[in-house]
Amino acid sequence: MVVRAAMKVLGPDTIVYMPASCLLVFSNMYPLAAFKVPTLHVLFETSAVCAAGVRRALKRQGKDDVTVVAFAGDGGTADIGLQALSGAAERNEDILYICYDNEAYMNTGIQRSSATPFGAWTTTTPLGPSAEGQGKLEYKKDVPRILMAHDVPYVATASPAFPADFLRKLEKAKAKKGFRYLHVLSPCPVGWKTESDQTVELAKLAVETGLFTLLEFEDGVFRLSREPRFSPLKEYLEKQGRFKHLTAEQVATIEAWIQTKWARDRALAQALGPKAPAAPKQGRSPADAVKAEGAVSPA
Repeated sequence: MVVRAAMKVLGPDTIVYMPASCLLVFSNMYPLAAFKVPTLHVLFETSAVCAAGVRRALKRQGKDDVTVVAFAGDGGTADIGLQALSGAAERNEDILYICYDNEAYMNTGIQRSSATPFGAWTTTTPLGPSAEGQGKLEYKKDVPRILMAHDVPYVATASPAFPADFLRKLEKAKAKKGFRYLHVLSPCPVGWKTESDQTVELAKLAVETGLFTLLEFEDGVFRLSREPRFSPLKEYLEKQGRFKHLTAEQVATIEAWIQTKWARDRALAQALGPKAPAAPKQGRSPADAVKAEGAVSPA
């Protein structure tokens, strides 16, 4: 869903890079390919650097009208590919990087990633009687904020449940030059232990409960794209088998984290948001200027 929407906006003048991922498995396994544009696959950790290399080669050939996009999951972005991602951002490589975040290594067996949320079951955060058997004990890594710290031209988050917002951000990212990063929540029915027809509803609830913030950071200006309704967190958690073990105390911990996160997000929006134009200074009248100089005003 995420990739289909992105390719409709990016169009035929696009080259796609994919690391090892669910996307690669179902879209680009030799000898068949679902993409109608050139695609490239090298190593798990090299999405950003390979896309940057393709972009530089195109520039050498004088082809500045081709968009180079890397599609990678949260494991290949927040963990294994973070070094290459940071390097490309620091160099302001002219690429678009889209992370479709399904919050675990879904292609290799549902192992936890640093983007897996607090309390979630994965095969590497199993349930058990000990304190460590309560799902993931750490909070989700905030990759968009890490990219914002690189002062790149464009960083945004999106959800497939809000397609107008997603498409607008894709259009904006396509039109800009330099490093652009989109972080899109992408529910996985298998890893989240849900039904496929719940995908859009879960993507919406993640936003409306405040768990996933829709934001935009453009040329140093930070904006919140949507103020959530702060729907009851239980509505989101109870639809997913990966959270069925959570205690009331753990749910309260997540709720407190949401409030802390939103206090930080609002503070960022206030500090880095669009500034109102300064009121023009009132100029002195000619008479005032003459008096200030100790002269006598003409009659």
